[in-house]
Amino acid sequence: MQITLEQKPLPQIETGALIVPVFEGEPEARFGAASLDSGEITGKPLDFTLLHNPPDMAAKRVLVAGAGKREKFDAAELRKLVGAAVRHLKGKSVTRIALALEGAEATPEFAAAAVEGAILGEFEPDRYKTDDDKKTVESFTVAAPGSAAGLRDAVDRAQAIAEAQNFTRALANEPANKLTPNGMVEAARSTAAECGLACEVLDREAMEKLGMGALLGVAQGSAEPPALIVLGYRPAAPSTASHLGLVGKGVTFDSGGISIKPADGMEKMKYDMAGGAAMMGAMRAIAALKPALAVTAFIPCVENMPGSRAQRPGDIVTALSGKTIEVINTDAEGRLILADALTYARRQGCTHLVDAATLTGAVVVALGHLNVGLFANQDGLRDRVLAAAKAEGERMWPLPLEDDYKEYLKSAFADISNVGGRWGGAITAAIFLKEFAEEMPWVHLDIAGTAWLDDGKPYMAKGPTGVPLRTLVRLALDWKD
Repeated sequence: MQITLEQKPLPQIETGALIVPVFEGEPEARFGAASLDSGEITGKPLDFTLLHNPPDMAAKRVLVAGAGKREKFDAAELRKLVGAAVRHLKGKSVTRIALALEGAEATPEFAAAAVEGAILGEFEPDRYKTDDDKKTVESFTVAAPGSAAGLRDAVDRAQAIAEAQNFTRALANEPANKLTPNGMVEAARSTAAECGLACEVLDREAMEKLGMGALLGVAQGSAEPPALIVLGYRPAAPSTASHLGLVGKGVTFDSGGISIKPADGMEKMKYDMAGGAAMMGAMRAIAALKPALAVTAFIPCVENMPGSRAQRPGDIVTALSGKTIEVINTDAEGRLILADALTYARRQGCTHLVDAATLTGAVVVALGHLNVGLFANQDGLRDRVLAAAKAEGERMWPLPLEDDYKEYLKSAFADISNVGGRWGGAITAAIFLKEFAEEMPWVHLDIAGTAWLDDGKPYMAKGPTGVPLRTLVRLALDWKD
């Protein structure tokens, strides 16, 4: 999709459809469109009215878009409104779309949200459909009369981030027969070559030499070999000695292993690598936007299968850190591969760590599909991540990480067990990971409830969401010691 910024008067904007936000209680006439006074326009959120051939307008159509109450309208709401409007107009075969951005909303923050909404809304998870009449939007224009400072940079930044988020969504939507751990490696190498990132891949032999028994134990039931992908970005002029490590779970298919999952819904386990995909996408945006902070992504990639060599409940493995782990449930595999990746990230010189993983069903029970579960061992990094999430409209909710929860993970036979029973499952999973982050400032994001939409939204298609990519990129861009 071509993205442009126009700062000339709105009546001069030539486009297939011009989106005009209207607030509840403010249905005043605009551009001589008399139907705005007819009572048909309510201004309620995502209530659309399409006007054809508006008088004195270069645009072929005006889409009057309900924006809700003005006092509740922010950049996150605009992102949704634009995404929904783009999807609505695409369904009517409109290929060129513009947004009228005026008054208090003509700011870099709102311009960025508009571009992100358009790009994210246009995405469809239909790569493998063979229909010839797939509808696409060719261009999106932010029409902001005047010359508000910073709009061009905001539009360019938003385009880079949203395209990276769609890359993440497309990767997470790949079926497991198309995207194996080696497929993740190929995607990483292609990303590195395209974006100017350093790329290193640890294969099974390298991980065996290092002693990554937790990761390799998960991989041993599959014919597909594991990999640990390392993507690195280094700023030309660093402004800080900090080094941010992004660790993402890359289970390309999770059958549960010997502790096999129920058949119902197992097809969605292709997206169990959504955390890893988000890290790869974040590195694409970071390479384009060039923060003054060193960032490295670590993506452990495995397939969790119940083959003849598969890990069994009761097995004991030794992690890279030297800790021994009793494997009680082979379906709690994500924390095992993250354990070795976190340790490796610490050894590679990272000073701060953020991991993201579709880790537990328990976080969905606790928070539903609306909030990411956030856990942190240090208040400073927690607050940075929460601030970045709020700025980007990605909802997160802090959950407890008290040492007493470690009692649930006691093992009579090893240093720690990989599950802690039914109660507090999202918390005990985070407590497990905390053992391998050790004293380094660390945040864990459990995205099991937010990485996938079972049903499409007006502003976003069914399937992968790309959460929490925008938060991670904002965290890197805004970093200050």
